[in-house]
Amino acid sequence: MDVFEAVRTLLAVRQYKDEPVAEDVVRQIVEAAHLTASSMNKQPWHFVVVQNRDTLRKMGALARTGPYIADAALAVVVVTERTQFAVSDASRAIQSMMLTAWDHGIGSNWVGFMGLDAVKPLLNIPDELDVFAIVPFGKPAADIGQGKKNRKPLGEIAHRETFSTPFE
Repeated sequence: MDVFEAVRTLLAVRQYKDEPVAEDVVRQIVEAAHLTASSMNKQPWHFVVVQNRDTLRKMGALARTGPYIADAALAVVVVTERTQFAVSDASRAIQSMMLTAWDHGIGSNWVGFMGLDAVKPLLNIPDELDVFAIVPFGKPAADIGQGKKNRKPLGEIAHRETFSTPFE
């Protein structure tokens, strides 16, 4: 799949088949995060890959906006250092993981935006780091309409040269 096609068709997946994700695909998803650009190459991130079914269930119970983590084949917990560009860098890494997974037919969704400290003791995450997000991954439980997105017209949100000139 080319990059634009992946961006065009990527959708949030919250229901997963009870099937594992191949280990080479898991590795590629994590490697995509690792290779993502980072401001000043600080790489203020850590990625905890969780595949243990019991741990996934516990995380699903702890993440108020992501109970479906419990049904995923795996989840990557994105942990950040407290630096100026951590939010930007971690966000880019998450998008890289999601697009890489999508290329392999693996769905995902971003759960949380900070406020996930309850998973720290479960995963032995040090207090001086922040749990930025949890990204569950798995094969979509149902066929999903790739590319069918409800978006504002491009001319409403993109502009050419000045804000008052729509990009058409």
